[in-house]
Amino acid sequence: MNFMKNSLFQRNLEQEREEEMPEEGGVLAVWGSPSSGKTVVSVKLAEHLAKKKRNVILILADMVTPPLPYLCAPSDIEQERSLGSILAASHVTENLIKKNCMFYRKNDYLSMVGMLKGENVFTYPPYEKEQAAELLQLAAQIAPYVIVDCTSNIASDILSAVALMEADTVLRLAGCDLKSISYLSSQLPLLSDHKWDADKQLKAVSNIRQQEASSHMEQILGSVSFQIPHSSEVEAQFLEGELLGELGLKESRTFRREIEKISREVFGV
Repeated sequence: MNFMKNSLFQRNLEQEREEEMPEEGGVLAVWGSPSSGKTVVSVKLAEHLAKKKRNVILILADMVTPPLPYLCAPSDIEQERSLGSILAASHVTENLIKKNCMFYRKNDYLSMVGMLKGENVFTYPPYEKEQAAELLQLAAQIAPYVIVDCTSNIASDILSAVALMEADTVLRLAGCDLKSISYLSSQLPLLSDHKWDADKQLKAVSNIRQQEASSHMEQILGSVSFQIPHSSEVEAQFLEGELLGELGLKESRTFRREIEKISREVFGV
């Protein structure tokens, strides 16, 4: 997806014409309680799509703790540009987004937009919901698949709040703990307004450990579409800053299958 190499969305057509498949695509917002695995699920979904040669843009909305430093090694990023530069513009344009996309060297189909290490919400001028909406709308025109890794605090994070309203689908994550349930209970009234389309929200319980009763979570949350298990391999990748790395251990198979299930349900891929 690296247009700096003339390969964004129009690679060598003769070479890839046989591989082309019709893409419906869509915008997915991943949201949930703190520490529920929003970034992990967002990244693994984006990686899954890119492996299947689907052009995907991963938007990392967190301006308090930028995720980029723990996704991959700095050498794996071809170009370091910032989400802040996009939102600081009076109007977001397609060219501005392309200029500030970061490219994953190991897979041309994956691009990322996010804040850089050391930046925070005060590094750039404040932005309004108009810029956030333009970013999402134009990103969907640039790439058929857009995944937004939202922050938990939709009351103060404009980009995440707009993503929940504008996305085609919302994946709502909750961890198997009382703190996660308490947080969701406090936020759900905010989502009861008509502008938050409940029909497009898919519930998921995430990071389920062996001793935790996910069935009990269903009694509390209602119908749950996905149950994402804990993976020590994923946890190690997170701690080592290699979250975009492949999962090879047997114990990660159930985790991978659930990510594939989400991809099929949301994107049909």
